[in-house]
Amino acid sequence: MRRLVLTLCLLLATVFCGRTIRAQESSQAPPPAKAAEAPAHFFHLLFVVQEVGPDGKPTNSRSYTATVSTDPRESVTTIRTNSRIPIATGSSSTGEKNTQWQYINVGVNIDVNGTREIGRRLCARIAADISSLGSSTDENLHQPTIRENKWQDTVLIPLDKPTVVFNSDSLDNKGSMQMVVTATSLQ
Repeated sequence: MRRLVLTLCLLLATVFCGRTIRAQESSQAPPPAKAAEAPAHFFHLLFVVQEVGPDGKPTNSRSYTATVSTDPRESVTTIRTNSRIPIATGSSSTGEKNTQWQYINVGVNIDVNGTREIGRRLCARIAADISSLGSSTDENLHQPTIRENKWQDTVLIPLDKPTVVFNSDSLDNKGSMQMVVTATSLQ
């Protein structure tokens, strides 16, 4: 009987000690490693908005620059270059010459977000809104004609190479308007 009790005690001690050792091993195990985040890289973007004549040669161009990051926590990079143009909307009936005005923005708005690297190319979501005063074909119309181009897309830009990302025909002549983007790494 003593042997039986001694064997049972040893068996219980072995089972109990084994569980304690396993519990200590699992509590001392290092936490699982987080996936390593890629370091953020910075890029200089040069935007060139070109008005192109019927012959395919630029007749006017304007340049805009910005710095963007591949850090997903970064917000949208924004460029705003506008003029507020007054538009007469009516006159007052008080007897004095008092004109009522409404102001509209005319210029360039560029937004860049979702920037990431893919090999030696930069992928980004670009939205561009470009408006300008056009020439009026009606001499009796004293209000300006406003031309507007809007583009939005995810584009892939090779590094250090000017790339046409948007292009559209003009509505009032045989020319076109295009946006050329050059991305340069700052590291």
